[in-house]
Amino acid sequence: MPVTDEALLVAAAREAGAIAMRYFKNNPDVTHKPGGAGPVTEADLAVNAMLAAELRAARPDYGWLSEESEDTDARLDTRRQLVVDPIDGTRAFIEGGKDWSHALGVVENGRVIAAAVYLPVRDLMFAASLGGGATANGVPIASTQAGMNNATVLGTKPNFLPHHWQGGAVPPIKRAFRSSLAYRLCLVGQGRFDGMMTLRPSWEWDIAAGALIATEAGATVSDQHGNALQFNNQHPQVPGVMAAGAQLHRALIQRLEPQPTTP
Repeated sequence: MPVTDEALLVAAAREAGAIAMRYFKNNPDVTHKPGGAGPVTEADLAVNAMLAAELRAARPDYGWLSEESEDTDARLDTRRQLVVDPIDGTRAFIEGGKDWSHALGVVENGRVIAAAVYLPVRDLMFAASLGGGATANGVPIASTQAGMNNATVLGTKPNFLPHHWQGGAVPPIKRAFRSSLAYRLCLVGQGRFDGMMTLRPSWEWDIAAGALIATEAGATVSDQHGNALQFNNQHPQVPGVMAAGAQLHRALIQRLEPQPTTP
């Protein structure tokens, strides 16, 4: 029997973790991408090389999109696509933090159908398949269904500046932060936080896997306008991400200042 996409991604994520941990806190070489796109380490590249070789060999008919590979239009003509971030949270990795992850997803017809997000330092594996629920280390997870009052939402400080909110009124929520966008989405799915948001255009490789995990755990996940996320776009970005239980998600969307609809 051929291995499922979810099982394939979980195995690859664990292998990615083994590679990355050889470089972690071991002074890896760091370079900076052009245009202020952020740092990349030799660990990112080593993980990317393994994932590209093994996942593409296992699924040769799938398209490929990775933060650390040159993108081409070839993926647009495929039925399914592998969407990966070799290390999500590279800055945290460089700084010796715990909250970087490997984020791997499979997309079909614009929707994520399988996902794995692995945090090697925590030995924490999130996984999901479309319609099959979400798990953390094999245990089913469920998001909270909190309302606005006393909710804790993951996001960077700029998301909570008054100009993003109607009338300048920032919602009465507590703010928290984790380095990896994929991990933030998983934490919402796990119910450890009530929601997460980012109002910046978001790369598909950062959010594809975590979006499925949060959704399968019962959260509502959308772009910042409340629209369903669509993947395998020609320009692989979506206009922000909002994830929370249905009530909190609706309340946050309603209170946001309307933003331009293009990334």
